[in-house]
Amino acid sequence: MTSRHPLRLAPMPSDEWTDEVRSSLTSLLPAERANRADAGNVLSTLVRHTDLTRAYLPFNTYLLRDSTLSPRIREVALMRVVHRRGCDYLWSHHIPLAHRAGLTDADIDGIRDGAPADGCDRLVVAAVDDLDTQGTISAEVWDQLGKHFDDKQRMDLVFTIGGYALLAMAVNTFGVEDE
Repeated sequence: MTSRHPLRLAPMPSDEWTDEVRSSLTSLLPAERANRADAGNVLSTLVRHTDLTRAYLPFNTYLLRDSTLSPRIREVALMRVVHRRGCDYLWSHHIPLAHRAGLTDADIDGIRDGAPADGCDRLVVAAVDDLDTQGTISAEVWDQLGKHFDDKQRMDLVFTIGGYALLAMAVNTFGVEDE
């Protein structure tokens, strides 16, 4: 990791993982994967505060697995916000997920550059940019989103953008390093 995001909180070493630490991950990881090796650096850092991890992960799991957004739209939104937040860790970790969701390398380049070829992707990028810049989605973008998404989906979009902005800020501030 660059000095832009220096390591401030190291992942919890394997020999410090207790039953309480492992149980704080249950909403995201099955018990057999609740260990230092399988949790990766983000979760292994978050578990330094088990109460926070236990509270935060169900929300993040909802955004990642259960929201009303398609995997493609979720990845467009979160890739754009983590790019805007300068979170190389989340960007690189979500490229394979974006590919599995049907995004091509050209789509991903368009998200990064703020000019995806797909019209719906452009609206999602505009929503991210609005929220990140203004703290709200403009009326024009909101109305255009309504042509593609119902109210629940637009709500999930706002929370996905905000949720991943939060996670990107935490990852950057803690200096989480790539595995």
